Amino acid sequence: MKLWVLVIGVLVVWVFLVKLRPSSAAAAPAKDKIKGGALVVDVRTAGEFKGGHVDGALNIPVQELESRLGELKDKQRAIVVYCASGMRSARAAAILKKAGFADVTNAGGYGSLK
Repeated sequence: MKLWVLVIGVLVVWVFLVKLRPSSAAAAPAKDKIKGGALVVDVRTAGEFKGGHVDGALNIPVQELESRLGELKDKQRAIVVYCASGMRSARAAAILKKAGFADVTNAGGYGSLK
């Protein structure tokens, strides 16, 4: 009985650490968009942004995004959003798509773009 609990526990940890973690392959489309001139938006806090960010990124914390949409101007321009892990950037991508931005890519976490 204890062996099954251990096996299930290991599988759960594996799923969270390996399968749900953004991979560098998953970041490839975002990197291509950035090379192509996409606007890069870092949706982390100002403090996180100061600790390191993608060159040229605009810092708009996700909780401020809806009130600052006007700063993004062109709804047809490609936009790449990222945060620390991919959770806030997923929320940001949904906000942007709902607001009518046509080409939004969630790059996930900052570490995948380094």
